[in-house]
Amino acid sequence: MKTPPLTDIRRAVTALSEPALIRLITEIDDNGPVPPRSSGRIFPDFAPHKVRHATERAHALGLVHARVGGGLGLTESGVQLAEVYDVTARWARRHAYPAPTGDFAGRIRHTFALLAEPRVHTALTADGPSSLRTNAGIPLPDAQAVEPGLSGPWRLLMQWMRANPQAAGFAAGELAA
Repeated sequence: MKTPPLTDIRRAVTALSEPALIRLITEIDDNGPVPPRSSGRIFPDFAPHKVRHATERAHALGLVHARVGGGLGLTESGVQLAEVYDVTARWARRHAYPAPTGDFAGRIRHTFALLAEPRVHTALTADGPSSLRTNAGIPLPDAQAVEPGLSGPWRLLMQWMRANPQAAGFAAGELAA
């Protein structure tokens, strides 16, 4: 199947990299539906408006749905994104990317940013790494990790994007850094 354009990949990974969204999706995936009016207890480290924004984004992307009497649950698309997050975080942890220590959401954010780098995109779509540094100057783990190791998260993300093209449709002004 055809790889989405780099601009769509960048928009999608930016939309999917919001820390509160990552936490929301993985919390539901790990622990089941979020009961009504309990987000303050479940996400005490996020301001209520951040959780509300993440919930709105998750609804807009078709990742969550309100369960009758059961709170907020994941759609099939949300379950698949949770798998993309898990595989991405495992790759980052295994390769100590971007640093030997880091949190789950940070590893996903940095790895997603890496997947949206033009040189990495070229390496994963055109048979070989073209550079060992990202535009931000963060060194890649090594040439072998870029191609075969990163291809797992890349492949899952591309499958998810093809099934969920709305992720690339967010206006640039809406995207969280």
